[in-house]
Amino acid sequence: MSEPKDTSSRKNNTQSSPAYVPPATPIPGSLPNPPPLSPQALRVNNDAFIKRYQTEVAASASSCLSTFIAFPLDSVKTRMQAYKFRSFGDCVQQTYQTEGMGGFWRGSLAPLASVTLVRTVSFSIYTNSKGLYGDLLQKVFGPNAVTARGAEDSGSLPKPGDTLRWAMSGATAGAAITAIACPFEFTKLSAQIEYLMSRSRAVSTDEPSTERVKYEAKGTAQAAQYIIRTRGLRGLYSGFHLHFARDTLGTAIYFTIYESAKQVLSSTGSEAGPLAIAAAGGLCGLLSWVMIYPVDSLKSIYQRDILTHKPGTPLPKRPLRFSRRMYRGLGVSMTRSAMLNAVFFSSYEFIKRRVETS
Repeated sequence: MSEPKDTSSRKNNTQSSPAYVPPATPIPGSLPNPPPLSPQALRVNNDAFIKRYQTEVAASASSCLSTFIAFPLDSVKTRMQAYKFRSFGDCVQQTYQTEGMGGFWRGSLAPLASVTLVRTVSFSIYTNSKGLYGDLLQKVFGPNAVTARGAEDSGSLPKPGDTLRWAMSGATAGAAITAIACPFEFTKLSAQIEYLMSRSRAVSTDEPSTERVKYEAKGTAQAAQYIIRTRGLRGLYSGFHLHFARDTLGTAIYFTIYESAKQVLSSTGSEAGPLAIAAAGGLCGLLSWVMIYPVDSLKSIYQRDILTHKPGTPLPKRPLRFSRRMYRGLGVSMTRSAMLNAVFFSSYEFIKRRVETS
């Protein structure tokens, strides 16, 4: 009698062995997968990208640094524009007592994102516009109307054609970025003054109450959601007309003063040094704000009135006139702008030069 065959091991081997998978057949006409790039090739590609977009890289990195450093002064400036305080020190003291140190950076998320985006786009548009307007001015006024890139006469006054080119390029950049900047800035203002609005004694008052109130900060994202929920997406563009006027005029003045000051303050026959760049940056920030500050105050007051009134409620009619109130908080704004732009342009020019020489 023959013994039964043991098939258990065969079954186990059959179950445990992987199924045969035939090699993939390439699709006719398809290209083979490219080999992975070596670390050296990746580094070369990254360097080429940074060199190509050196303006955008330098502007974005410098914006983050300068905005964070100067934001507390921007917060105090906005509060002094929208509400009445006895002085700069009174505003700082009340903010610290009622909101703590975090109150000075309240609403900073929106400008950190928006300023980085806006400055990157603004400098990109400005740089490209300089070439376009330079060609246009040369066609209209002759080949010597503007100075060629890299041929600036350091230590001397710029040509009239150069100042016109800078102003036109700056105005173009300022007008273009308003569509991006307005929603962010309106949200920032809402977050900055929401505590003051919550403790105001009336619907539309200029003086914040000094009494403590129960208050839960909404933050930047929550402030944006609240504006959209109560006013729709168009609500983010409240005060757009004043924002457009401020940025178009202000950016034209801003770039014209910076380029002119950098050229005049540079040593003859050499490129601008760190001190000339920092001084030109601080000067352009200071003077441009002095010139457009009344428009900025009008914008802040108009947007505050929108935030303190229910949708559909008529806003108070405020006469358009220049008064002392229009310059409330100017000293804070000048200090902030000078410091911010000195830091920004020092970092911006340093990064650009390092990229160009790397």
